[in-house]
Amino acid sequence: MVDINDVLEFVAPKVRDAAIQGAAQLESLGIRHALAGGLAVGAHGYIRATADVDFLVGEEAFEHHGALVTFRPGVPIEVDGVRIDYLSPFALGAQLEEVLDNPLVSHGLAVVPAEALIYMKLRARRRQDLLDVVELINAGINVTQVRGYLEQHAADLVPLFDELAEEALQS
Repeated sequence: MVDINDVLEFVAPKVRDAAIQGAAQLESLGIRHALAGGLAVGAHGYIRATADVDFLVGEEAFEHHGALVTFRPGVPIEVDGVRIDYLSPFALGAQLEEVLDNPLVSHGLAVVPAEALIYMKLRARRRQDLLDVVELINAGINVTQVRGYLEQHAADLVPLFDELAEEALQS
């Protein structure tokens, strides 16, 4: 069960407002989007502090000018001092387009599903991202379902996921 409400009550009010206002602006521009990053991690059961807002967005969020890619006019990059970061399926994996076409919705906000979120975290390989995976496993995400998703879309990430799942079992 995905629930963004608890995480929105936990994070700083400015972060909460940036997520809500950013999503509303993307919606008004007709840009497919879903919360990712720390807010999505919280929605899936591991609530932690975060200072920014991350969205997975469709290609319609960008304008292509030859080799130069820019944001479409109106795409928010900051709300009241809170940075908004954007991730693209083009850069991360075409299967993430499905997330944007059928996102999970919690309290009116689209959220990246756990399988895709863990895929994104494993791709990033930053320390915080790997810790998030361990904590999501501890929070009860469906390990078999995630492993199946990874086998289908990124078999190279399965050994890392298995290692983190083992770490979660030992903690």
